[in-house]
Amino acid sequence: MQKVQLIATATFGLEAIVADEVRQLGYDDVQVENGKVTFTADLSAIPRANLWLRTADRVRLKVGEFRATTFDELFEQTKALPWSEWIPEDGAFPVEGKSVKSTLFSVSDCQAIVKKAVVESLKQTYPRTWFEETGPLYKIEVALLKDVATLTIDTSGPGLHKRGYRKLIGPAPLKETLAAAMIILTRWKPDRVLFDPFCGSGTIPIEAALIGQNIAPGMNREFVSEEWPTIPKALWREARAETHDLARYDQKLEIVGTDIDADVLRIARHNAAEAGVDEQIHFQRMAVSELRTKKKYGCLIGNPPYGERISDRRELLRLYRDIKDVMQRLDTWSFYLLTSDESLEKQVGRQATKKRKLYNGNIKVDYYQFFGPKPPRPQAQS
Repeated sequence: MQKVQLIATATFGLEAIVADEVRQLGYDDVQVENGKVTFTADLSAIPRANLWLRTADRVRLKVGEFRATTFDELFEQTKALPWSEWIPEDGAFPVEGKSVKSTLFSVSDCQAIVKKAVVESLKQTYPRTWFEETGPLYKIEVALLKDVATLTIDTSGPGLHKRGYRKLIGPAPLKETLAAAMIILTRWKPDRVLFDPFCGSGTIPIEAALIGQNIAPGMNREFVSEEWPTIPKALWREARAETHDLARYDQKLEIVGTDIDADVLRIARHNAAEAGVDEQIHFQRMAVSELRTKKKYGCLIGNPPYGERISDRRELLRLYRDIKDVMQRLDTWSFYLLTSDESLEKQVGRQATKKRKLYNGNIKVDYYQFFGPKPPRPQAQS
């Protein structure tokens, strides 16, 4: 089967997690760079990567890469690439671009030159002087970094964080891809209780349920490359059938999401139902200070309010005191908190076992990981 080079783009800080996901799909030829994971695979990887990658932003098809410091170099080398292998005669191919630390810094000029070069390339295959672009979408990106131009076509369409279940959102929503990464970093297992005391519109509990039941995050949405004639429909059918075969719908989970806002909890319940995991999550109106449980060795994962989400510093400090009390009460639990507030460790009176720098949109945040004791191993049946 035809080999292709794909790029799974990633938010800064999540590249290693995306790379692990790519390897788990069976693709070993993986290169990790800032903001992207490049891998070589056969054509079936386009549907499989789009359907399964939980933490990547999107999947791009790499058409070519070369050094370009002049517009002539950019034009000629773009023209020489095999565009007609992918773009049909009626294909729509808008061009977007970006340039970082490159001689060719005018993005609009680079876009125009790439567009013209692709047109000239396609003319060599299709006997026409004008392309109406009424067919499937092939969004091209020219990305210049230190004078190296990478030409790609987007295979995803809307970003992979758009799973299709979040029809309603509450204030300051957490991206689904980041929520999934937060859960993956905890090494949480489906046999442990998972608790989100700031669940908002339910993103962390829903992503946990999808992970716990091995439900592909892209199962219930469509992708732009499904319309490409160059990818056989059979590959998409097989990839979607695989998502159903590997899902563990009978896996019981204990996931709890709480919030003090009753309206936002209604949104969370609606979103969980849209995702098909509402029976696996218990949503409840409750303040953090009320959290008590006899369950042991659980995981508390949360995105407590910060910045614009909480206007009163005294209120935030009170919230931290409540979190500190919960951490002391639930002494066998592990706690994972995402915040931009650098005083978190001081306020809860404990140094994090690990701290990871991530980005929530354009906001730099830290993911504080407080590891609890490991659960005892189950006793072997005699």
